[in-house]
Amino acid sequence: TGTAAPGRGPAGEAGAAPAAGRPRARPAGCPARPHAPGTARPAAPRRAAPGHAPASGPAPFPQRPRPFSATPPPLDPPRFRHAPASDPAPFSHAPDPRAVRRIYSLKGRNGAKPLAVCLGDVELVHRYCHVNVPDALLRDLLPGPVTLVLRRSEELNKDLNPFTSLVGVRVPNHPFVRELARACSGPLALTSANVSSQASTLTVSEFQDLWPQLSLVIDGGPIGDVQSPECRLGSTVVDLSVSGRFGIIRPGCALDSTVEILRQKYGLILESS
Repeated sequence: TGTAAPGRGPAGEAGAAPAAGRPRARPAGCPARPHAPGTARPAAPRRAAPGHAPASGPAPFPQRPRPFSATPPPLDPPRFRHAPASDPAPFSHAPDPRAVRRIYSLKGRNGAKPLAVCLGDVELVHRYCHVNVPDALLRDLLPGPVTLVLRRSEELNKDLNPFTSLVGVRVPNHPFVRELARACSGPLALTSANVSSQASTLTVSEFQDLWPQLSLVIDGGPIGDVQSPECRLGSTVVDLSVSGRFGIIRPGCALDSTVEILRQKYGLILESS
């Protein structure tokens, strides 16, 4: 008769030793069998091809997130994104004439009213505009809630505001919007997130009637105090196209600080409207 394997009682017995003959020795370094003697050896799991999920079971979690593409996909059909700035603003890719036309249609905007452009960095203002003020002046106002109107350069899409030689430039003081602008191959055309002639919006819910026409809405939270009328004034728009002078096109929310910088620090003369 056989004997029980050493160290195992009947309850935990994995199997009896052979009744006769010596058990075959296991080669050194060979692991123990993962299955009980007398049972079928389990099939080895199928290895998935690189880049593919296994044939069954949940797909493996990606090791790292996909990087933010530096080249945005083409807008076909042209639609718009909303993202937080100093005031809510829908964006379109300025080099795409179809997207620019759609932004006018979306807002019911007068076609003779120009669109501003959004840039990710102050340095790019020199690329798309003829700058006739000190670089330090640009950096005193940008990034911030100010739109600077300058003479456009040949780099800017000629289909954007073709009726004027000027263009308004924004560098918002919001890191996400600036990163979005950096990721695009050209400037972003932007305007306030509302139907033309209606009050400026401070939350995404306030332009909910436009959502069906937007491909993406990014909620950055309220932009300022929703109970404060001053927070709905939008950016201060300043004309710097004439050397040594400046004009106020729209007072906006940063009028006093902007005028103080231009007059007292740089000695520019305010033109009468």
